[in-house]
Amino acid sequence: MENPVTKYTELENIGSGGFGEVCRALDNATGGEVAIKKINLQGLRRKEVTVNELMVMKMNRNPNLVNCLDSYLVDDELWLVMEYMDGGTLSDAIDEMYISEYEMAAISRECLQGLDFLHSNYVIHRDVKSYNILLRTDGSVKLADFGLSAQLTPEQNRRSSVVGTSWWMAPEVVKGQPYGPKVDIWSLGIVGIEMVERQVPHCNESPTLAELLIATGGTPQLQQPKLFSALLRHFLSCCLQKNEERRWSAKELLQVKCKGAAGQTVSEDGLLLHWSPRHQMSPLPPHLHFCKSPFLLKILPLPLKH
Repeated sequence: MENPVTKYTELENIGSGGFGEVCRALDNATGGEVAIKKINLQGLRRKEVTVNELMVMKMNRNPNLVNCLDSYLVDDELWLVMEYMDGGTLSDAIDEMYISEYEMAAISRECLQGLDFLHSNYVIHRDVKSYNILLRTDGSVKLADFGLSAQLTPEQNRRSSVVGTSWWMAPEVVKGQPYGPKVDIWSLGIVGIEMVERQVPHCNESPTLAELLIATGGTPQLQQPKLFSALLRHFLSCCLQKNEERRWSAKELLQVKCKGAAGQTVSEDGLLLHWSPRHQMSPLPPHLHFCKSPFLLKILPLPLKH
């Protein structure tokens, strides 16, 4: 019932797209910063996507998901007031800084925790990509933009609609085959390649051609794999299995019990990753210091599924 125009002071525009725009704003009551996503509601499809995003955000709260703080109807726009992530998008970070292997491991782990939460609640994100992974300078990594998410049920646990962003889509999606939550794991694997090579496979192709290449091509490969650890390559292999049954789930990637090199138990709940820094971190731009205290994961790899 409050008037958001008087409740918040807009500071700057921080993003825009087909939906509308996103601005950074100040909550006049608390003095805290928020992000306000202003969505144009004209058009039935846009209304469906918007309602979907709002419901997913309100029903699924988790430290690795961008949380919705409030929502308002302002004329023909829906305003979603969300927590502000001051580190920008992962896409920004990829463009502006060097990301070491152990930072990739930390980012991947946080994303997997968010995906495991969603999948455990029968939700598929369906648009995991670097633009929809947000960072904060305190080290937080969160998934965002749930407009294309699908709510499943124990009885109806598959979808077949071709939804997502072409270059990050899993093979079963572009083929129009029934699919489940593991499409998000494929997309996360593409994000992994993107962090390494600063671009996604088929990035110079049109969406239609990129989808054709995903459907008919082999497993995406690093251009210079020997420059990176076997552990990084192993993680990407677990994510980028074209056969959905052989692809690891978020829960499997997070719940692996294993031991460190000296035989000591490193983690009870475990991770698939055992990445360690190969290079020193390069200086970060002032607004991208989210890696000041990166997580150093020391976990041994496991064999691929057969």
